[in-house]
Amino acid sequence: MSSDVAAGSSATQQFVTRIGGRIRALRKQRGWSVQQLAEASEVSRRMLTQIELGQANPSLATVDRVARALNTDFAALALPDDATGAEVEGTVAWQAPDGSQALLLGATHEPRAELWRWTLAPGGRYDAEPDRPGAQEIHHVLSGRLTLALQAGPQVLVAGQSAVITSDQEYAYLNEDAEPVVFVRVVTGA
Repeated sequence: MSSDVAAGSSATQQFVTRIGGRIRALRKQRGWSVQQLAEASEVSRRMLTQIELGQANPSLATVDRVARALNTDFAALALPDDATGAEVEGTVAWQAPDGSQALLLGATHEPRAELWRWTLAPGGRYDAEPDRPGAQEIHHVLSGRLTLALQAGPQVLVAGQSAVITSDQEYAYLNEDAEPVVFVRVVTGA
């Protein structure tokens, strides 16, 4: 399973369109060309053009790299303008054909923290790219069984269990069971 946003759902298209428009606006505010943003973010010029036009389904890590290059954060690009602390539906930031998805529920800016609700279908997997040094994630499993594939080896959490990991490493979320796994994820320092 790719870490790219799945095409097709209207919620996903809203996310892709929102981040594309915001990236373009921030790039133009800085007076940067697409090439300058490509160099600053280490994302290809072609990919950035497609993102700005709402034609690409970027990985969450790609959006994060572009956000950092523009001196902002993932949440500022992804959350709707009218998002409030009372919003519970969330913003679909990643979806897979099997029904797996990641909802960004909310975020703070200083200090930076993001609150997510993830669902992985049976057999579902999400491969994450390393965050910046010092970044961490807290996971709390609401239902099912989550396997965190870490460099030091797998860590398995069942409903009611929590764990803190450093996310400045390659890692993945896996559901190796026949039932969906639902978990909450808090990201700090990314």
